[in-house]
Amino acid sequence: MASWFYASEGKQQGPFPEGQFRDLVAQGVVRPDTLVWTEGMAGWQKAAEIPGLIGGSGAPPIIPAGGPPMMGGGSYTGGGSTAGGSLSVDFGIVDFAWRTFALVIGSCFIIPIPWLFVWYTQWIVSCVKVPGRPNLSFTGNAMTIVPWFFGFIVLAIVIGYIGSQILSTAFYIIQIVFYWMLLKWMIANIASNGQPVGLSFTGSVLGYIGWNLLFAISMITIIGWAWVAAAQLRWTYRNIQGTRREIVFRGTGLGILWRGIVAAILSSFIIPIPWVYRWIMNWFASQTELTPRGSTAGM
Repeated sequence: MASWFYASEGKQQGPFPEGQFRDLVAQGVVRPDTLVWTEGMAGWQKAAEIPGLIGGSGAPPIIPAGGPPMMGGGSYTGGGSTAGGSLSVDFGIVDFAWRTFALVIGSCFIIPIPWLFVWYTQWIVSCVKVPGRPNLSFTGNAMTIVPWFFGFIVLAIVIGYIGSQILSTAFYIIQIVFYWMLLKWMIANIASNGQPVGLSFTGSVLGYIGWNLLFAISMITIIGWAWVAAAQLRWTYRNIQGTRREIVFRGTGLGILWRGIVAAILSSFIIPIPWVYRWIMNWFASQTELTPRGSTAGM
């Protein structure tokens, strides 16, 4: 059965099952001039423009293409194609400050880290706006990563006690593998409107290790790390599957470099950190675009 959305007072409402949505039409909640959307439509349309929805019978036709346009900033952004567009990030400075403070203080006790990480990730993901994917959320459970995390901690203690250089190098590789597993888990638990998006990260563990080692080596050049970071991000995006849109990073190494320098300088004064963090995140989001993969569109 189709699920429907409608716009009311500039805000997106739904999803509603077909039967419930038709009740809303009958009750006059959804009027002829109300903007509506359902799976398969290219964009938001007035209810009166959907054959069979207002003053008719039978199910309205499904129009192949696209996903729902975003209700950005609490208001309707307009219809039209949802074939692509840039991401954006929006969060309050106070909200960021107290959440980050709680994360840092709580992490000092070690044990709560998995739960704090999931809590913080849920908030960050909800602040990301993706064209065609309303109400983004993170559905990961902290208990999934508890064995990885505490196994990692125990291993770090053992290697630190032994003090072997070879084991320390091996531990660095293990740490990268841990981050690779975490990345796969995080991407797999992205949802929209409470429903799993179905994404997966298919980048190989060897490829991920290689990029991280290259990044570590590039630090010797002082500035080369920025170009490596840009290339690694492109590689990461190319290996995200489960979407009919391609995720592309348009940012350059130079863009990362000068922003990184400015961010480091401003952050040294402590107080500007929330504003700097939001500025950096917004730039990375704005440089992340969704483009049609082949002739299709929609994430």
